[in-house]
Amino acid sequence: MYKYLAEFSGTLFFIYIILATGNPLAIGAALALVILLTANISGGHINPAVTIAMASYGKIDTSEIIPYVLSQIIGGLVALELFRRYQL
Repeated sequence: MYKYLAEFSGTLFFIYIILATGNPLAIGAALALVILLTANISGGHINPAVTIAMASYGKIDTSEIIPYVLSQIIGGLVALELFRRYQL
């Protein structure tokens, strides 16, 4: 369960930084930070395409694709909603 929460929160943070700043350096730093923090917990995919690629290479079990992708999509949608509500 912690791995899905890590993917959710990592995706939420990363997408929020993309929406709030638009700065390529901030986006790159946010991605590096998120991958560093979630790599040991969930693998640090943060992206449904990466999750599917890892499953096709056999790095994760195929039964975990849907929970990973759902947590990433929901994290992105929550980030969008937070940005919309608290945009300055």
